[in-house]
Amino acid sequence: MNDYQRIEKAIAYIQQNFLAQPELDDIAKQVHLSPFHFQRLFKEWAGVTPKKFLQYLSIEYAKKLLKKNLSLLDASLETGLSGTSRLHDLFVTVEGMTPGEYKNGGENLTLHYRYASTLFGNIIIASTSKGICHLAFIDDEVSALEGLQQMFPKAVLLNKKDALQEKALKIFSPESGDLEQIKLHLKATPFQLKVWQSLLKIPPGRVESYSAVAAHIRSKAVRAVGSAIAKNPVAYLIPCHRVIQSTGCFGQYRWGSAKKASLIGWEVAQIHKDDVRPLA
Repeated sequence: MNDYQRIEKAIAYIQQNFLAQPELDDIAKQVHLSPFHFQRLFKEWAGVTPKKFLQYLSIEYAKKLLKKNLSLLDASLETGLSGTSRLHDLFVTVEGMTPGEYKNGGENLTLHYRYASTLFGNIIIASTSKGICHLAFIDDEVSALEGLQQMFPKAVLLNKKDALQEKALKIFSPESGDLEQIKLHLKATPFQLKVWQSLLKIPPGRVESYSAVAAHIRSKAVRAVGSAIAKNPVAYLIPCHRVIQSTGCFGQYRWGSAKKASLIGWEVAQIHKDDVRPLA
């Protein structure tokens, strides 16, 4: 296992057993490391100890986050976060593909794609001349490329880096201080675009319920909203991981529930890692 695979496995164990408040030794055994080495590895990745991170994954803490959100609009106006938890979503703009591009499977489109490593594991990222069209966490490159081809069966795919991808990948760098606007070029229905744009208003380290997102776009079709969220083709940049169940449970995630927990927990950890006060 590489370092992130160990982290993800540990997070999955913490998420499944947080009610029992597992000890450091118990978590370290799951990834075959000594408690000392595991704690050091985890703190390097998250910026906080596994014990503190466990608090961020509890249902009670998730409920507190939900209660803090008066509305998506109010949350989008908050600019008090700093460091790696900056409101990067304000820099993301979304453009839908034309009806012809949508219906014809990307015919006449040329897509550049590449593989990369991030804090949260390996990804595949793809772009058109207008913006990022796909970003997904992956287990292997072959199936990842097959998935991209299925999304755009008539497009020309080139394994090539470009400036649009470089801008987008900066989002995963904790040291990045010169984030530029990230443009997305998405294959989607008008309703899906409306839902995804609403997600951009949820700041890092904050969460919303599915029903709250539906209310924000003035839709009573919560299931349809949930379906649109599940079909998000651009992981992390469109933060569908910040939508959880109204009970406080994190729920399912296209790229795995442990991945969702790691994304939410990491964002919250970045906000609180310099805060020496205990959680309220």
